[in-house]
Amino acid sequence: MTGAGSRLTAVIAGLAVAFTAACKGKEGEGGDEAGHAVVSAQTVVVAPQAFTETIGALGTVVARAGHVATLSAPAAGRVGRVLVTVGQTVTRGQLLVELDQAPFAAALQSAEAALAAAERANERQQRLAQEGIVPRKDAEQAAADLARAQSDASVARRNAQLSALHAPIGGVVTRMSATIGASVDPAQPLVEISDPRALDILLNVTPTEAANVRPGTKVTLSAGQSGSGEPLGVGTVVDVSSTVDSVTRSVAVRVQAPTTRRALRIGETVNGASVIATFTSPRSQFMIHSPRSAFSTRSKRVGGEQAPTSACSSSSPARRRSFD
Repeated sequence: MTGAGSRLTAVIAGLAVAFTAACKGKEGEGGDEAGHAVVSAQTVVVAPQAFTETIGALGTVVARAGHVATLSAPAAGRVGRVLVTVGQTVTRGQLLVELDQAPFAAALQSAEAALAAAERANERQQRLAQEGIVPRKDAEQAAADLARAQSDASVARRNAQLSALHAPIGGVVTRMSATIGASVDPAQPLVEISDPRALDILLNVTPTEAANVRPGTKVTLSAGQSGSGEPLGVGTVVDVSSTVDSVTRSVAVRVQAPTTRRALRIGETVNGASVIATFTSPRSQFMIHSPRSAFSTRSKRVGGEQAPTSACSSSSPARRRSFD
């Protein structure tokens, strides 16, 4: 090792020793005062505040029960005319769908002819029975045939009237399955009309959440699938289903909102948020900050030799104290 290298090593070692002694001096001063150390502290009072538990759920705007009309064919037949489409506004009594009239007219004519014949036969048998010419049972049979003919004629007249489907209520066409020329029967719904002035919001929640919802609970409504959507207003829970949907495994919560910022549309997605509980912290708290010193030693390679390096550091971890 050269003379210059030796001098450099000596200088570095001397500086390390001096720095280490300075740090130890600080620790020694701290040790002398350990019995009555004075530490500066900063306290922050945390006041009791209320916080709430909120349920959020997605739902759909649906027509209210009693304000929906579904129409179908009175008897088997074919669609002759379709005069409205889905989404169209209609008035009460407006013609929506007309079936082919020929079969219904023929059925009505046949029923009326049978009724006329039954009336004549009954009149004759009743007269003959009174004169004792025919047994009384023949007169009774004629009366039964007349009653059957009257019933058939009434059904035929009713079918003829219902073969032209008119709107029983004013509203919006929400479903239309009729197409011209298609065969239809009474079990097949053709048209559905809903009153847009009587709508509910059907929210879907889990069974656990449903247990915390009660009729009368206020619900904040917003458009779309998140609570940050367009504000719609505030609704009220009117009913919580007592059953779980077998497909979605959710419970339906029905909400009514008499007034909203804009008109709702059937089938629209709505987000509902409801506060189900409010809590308050039972005690105050103080946050105390106190400094603490730390000393560390590490090695550093200088000029091919290992030289010690030292550092003094101070950290200030937070200590929390709670008071009733």
